[in-house]
Amino acid sequence: MNGENFCLSEKIVSSSYVRQGSQARRGHEQLIRVLLEQGKCPEEGWSEATIELFLNELAVMDSNNFLGNCGVGEREGRVASSLVAKRHYRLIHGIGRSGDIAAIQPKAAGSSLLNKLTNSVVLDILKLAGVRSAASCFVVPMATGMSLTLCFLTLRHRRPGARYIIWPRIDQKSCFKSMVTAGFEPVVIENVLEGDELRTNLEAVQRKIDELGAENILCLHSTTSCFAPRIPDRLEELAVICAKHNIPHVVNNAYGIQSSKCMHLIQQGARVGRIDAFVQSLDKNFMVPVGGAIIAGFDEDFVEEISKMYPGRASASPSLDVLITLLTLGASGYRKLLSERKELFCHLSQELSALAQQYGERLLHTPHNPISLAMSLSSLQTHGGAITQLGSMLFTRQVSGARVVQMGVEQTISGHTFRGFMSHSESYPYPYLNAASAIGITCDDVALCIKRLDKCLKSLRRETGDSEHVTDPAPLTDEQNKQGIMIFFLKWHG
Repeated sequence: MNGENFCLSEKIVSSSYVRQGSQARRGHEQLIRVLLEQGKCPEEGWSEATIELFLNELAVMDSNNFLGNCGVGEREGRVASSLVAKRHYRLIHGIGRSGDIAAIQPKAAGSSLLNKLTNSVVLDILKLAGVRSAASCFVVPMATGMSLTLCFLTLRHRRPGARYIIWPRIDQKSCFKSMVTAGFEPVVIENVLEGDELRTNLEAVQRKIDELGAENILCLHSTTSCFAPRIPDRLEELAVICAKHNIPHVVNNAYGIQSSKCMHLIQQGARVGRIDAFVQSLDKNFMVPVGGAIIAGFDEDFVEEISKMYPGRASASPSLDVLITLLTLGASGYRKLLSERKELFCHLSQELSALAQQYGERLLHTPHNPISLAMSLSSLQTHGGAITQLGSMLFTRQVSGARVVQMGVEQTISGHTFRGFMSHSESYPYPYLNAASAIGITCDDVALCIKRLDKCLKSLRRETGDSEHVTDPAPLTDEQNKQGIMIFFLKWHG
């Protein structure tokens, strides 16, 4: 409804009622105008009515929704199922053109606007989360592993003689395969054990650069978010090494946006040294379906170079999902989720530590990992199969995400054999169980996890005859009681 149509409506319905409706419409339009002007995530979230109005306005700008449109090409935005059309808000053309994922589509002004706005809003969120000097980013319809591959393929054109990628070890298959798929040889740097933590071996990185020659190295591939007891790489020191030897630096920041510590490491690394690109998952950081990632960097030209490396058009679904989510939450809503995640990390840590003590185990001391926790399972090590059985028991009791790690497991990936696979080390001294406080976790999740883990451990102890080692939980300290009250308050009033 435009102004002319509202005037015509006054001939049918009382003008005072029409004016009221017109004012309500202008309220929605004002929010949309501010988004178009600023390109930033709104401070307060939008209503579903405003979001749907906006998406419908975008959809009617695409040629497949033109009244009387006659399409005679091979790609005209035709959809056989009305359910599919509704699922995508009739934004069918996707994003980009055949040679550039960031290019404007003449037949799809609405979808092109959606793409540009999403990238702008996401960049605003990256800055809000801690990487304030990020210059550019774009959403790509691939998960983290393939997005890393795209970065490596782009660097190939800048360093055609390079063959190796230096990679401090992290036991996650897609990280390793992203390098192999791009046609490079990963040079695995084993971590060093400091206390319970596995940390970057800077001396080994430097030795490998000297041995291989900087000109033969495509980049250094580091990691922030990871499973404990591994902790984020020493990004500042690695960035300084990369700057010194003129070696590109790509950071796997898979689920690091939700951690102020991970984002601070990236910001500081770029400040004191060199970081060319950092890649993060959409689903792990924004609670949207799997299938998208954000590639970001501190040099607009290089980020644009990566986007132009993507061959062909692309699905708009990841962009649409994250834009809807951020418009729903608003910047304040997203900050609240980040704050709650951090509070519940402390709560999960306390609960897991108390449970570990009951069974003669302990929470491994990994203060530099802001998301993941690890609880030792040493007492189960002597009972064959008990550790893997615990993992199966948790899964069948609907505890998802927890994982158990045995000692001495070997795994071969693309011809490279990892000893002690899943523990990020050839010889980590303990088996353990991982649990994480990721964005969206609730008090109920923590309580149910601890309750079911307790039952599983009791059952295993009865089977193995070690029930005498189970102790009563230690009484909570005053500080723990205060924190428990705070968590309870957040749950019911937050």
